[in-house]
Amino acid sequence: MRSILERVGDKWAASVIVNLAQGPARFSTLKRQIDGISQRMLTATLRKLERDGVVDRTVYPSIPPRVDYALTPLGQTLVPTIQALVQWALSNQAEIKAARAEYDAKE
Repeated sequence: MRSILERVGDKWAASVIVNLAQGPARFSTLKRQIDGISQRMLTATLRKLERDGVVDRTVYPSIPPRVDYALTPLGQTLVPTIQALVQWALSNQAEIKAARAEYDAKE
């Protein structure tokens, strides 16, 4: 259970899932949409999510090859949970920032 939660709870995995919730996307589109992610980290994250059955990779026979990534039905079931977590973070970010400042001031 821990390994699964670590995977889907990872900040990059959550960002990929949120972006793919809008529909299939190419690698370059995901890279542009996810602020701060490196090409290497995006590749690794997509591979891990594909291995877990959350993301599907489709290669189209064209020159150059076109590759799309999309959420699988399993991946779609994660969207409401991740969106709720994102909403919670947005709703509470001021309180969290204040708590961090108070904690850091004690140190």
